[in-house]
Amino acid sequence: MSSFKNILGIVVAFIAFIAYSSYFVVDERQKALVLRFGEINRSVENPGLYFKVPFADSVTLIEDRILIWENNDRPVQDIASQVYIVDAITLARIKDTKLFRETLGADLVQAEARVAARLDSALRQTYGRRSFDAALSSDRSVMMREIRDELRKEADTFGIEIVDVRVRRTDL
Repeated sequence: MSSFKNILGIVVAFIAFIAYSSYFVVDERQKALVLRFGEINRSVENPGLYFKVPFADSVTLIEDRILIWENNDRPVQDIASQVYIVDAITLARIKDTKLFRETLGADLVQAEARVAARLDSALRQTYGRRSFDAALSSDRSVMMREIRDELRKEADTFGIEIVDVRVRRTDL
């Protein structure tokens, strides 16, 4: 009789483990990709309780909130060849989870590095066409829009939406 209880206990534990492995929860601050053997099976955009195939499916959770990336102490050169330091903030959001996974492996650190490299290029181009005085005048908002628009074109290829770019500081 005790061996029957032991076998029954093992079967119940195994069923409980399978049941626990067959669901996942998506928070309202997240999106999810369900991967079957490493390939994208489906994308979950809405929060809630979802089911997956145990052992075959894995879930990658992706941030749905606005991400804030700081880019400090970027050296740029103006049209008169003066070098000065720029601090900028980039506000971004993951808009296409499948493209984000395919291009960057759903890695936020790599995404921040790629966007920072593109931001550095956009800063150099925008500031390189103007004088230092333009960065301190009312032309500054036009410059930030140009940087944002340039960055949006590049970030779309990664599945990232650039919400805004702000220049916080410009120093000699």
